Amino acid sequence: MIEAMQTGEAVTIVRGEQELMERTAHLFTSATDVACAANDLSTWARTQASGELAEMIRTRHPSDIRIRKVYRSALLLDPVAAQRLARDRDRHGAQIRITSEEINETIILDRRLVILAGDVSAGRRSYSVITQREAVQGVTSLFDAAWRSAIDLAVYDTRIAEIRQLAPQVLDLLSQGVKDEAAARTLGLGVRTYRRRVAELMDALGAGSRFQAGVRARELGLV
Repeated sequence: MIEAMQTGEAVTIVRGEQELMERTAHLFTSATDVACAANDLSTWARTQASGELAEMIRTRHPSDIRIRKVYRSALLLDPVAAQRLARDRDRHGAQIRITSEEINETIILDRRLVILAGDVSAGRRSYSVITQREAVQGVTSLFDAAWRSAIDLAVYDTRIAEIRQLAPQVLDLLSQGVKDEAAARTLGLGVRTYRRRVAELMDALGAGSRFQAGVRARELGLV
């Protein structure tokens, strides 16, 4: 049986997606303001999207609900993920923005309830369901700040389109330790252009070094 541990009237720690679904699905169907933040598409909400939660949400008209989502920029280096984000925006009327800052999987419903994703233990992920007003306000303020500083999906997608095409080759050359001059020749680019593309790739991955870019690319399955 999936455990649920009550830590107080305003915070519940839930272990397992099914238990979380049972506790919160009805809130998604009635919410008029939904804010989400995630590093990738492997979120609890998307995992449940093929089942009953999706069926409930499909009955909602886009004008009845405001949906804002913030995703990590590295996600757009994957062309399939980029297409899925655009489809979500067009199909559900979601407002989607992109940030290079690291974020935790978070869902805010009507500025009254927060779901924070935790660690995975014994194959199950824990989630904090928070209704304590001050805590919700604090998380909401952090989301609003991230939202203001993030870039609209269409704008960022246009900006990153070229580096997305080059990313696999650039990452492969970086992993081999190929010097910039040789790598630039391989790609048919000038050295300055190649270095600019590497810098853009590092920015999209939120990496501070070429080595870190390689690590994060592997974590995302880009190499």
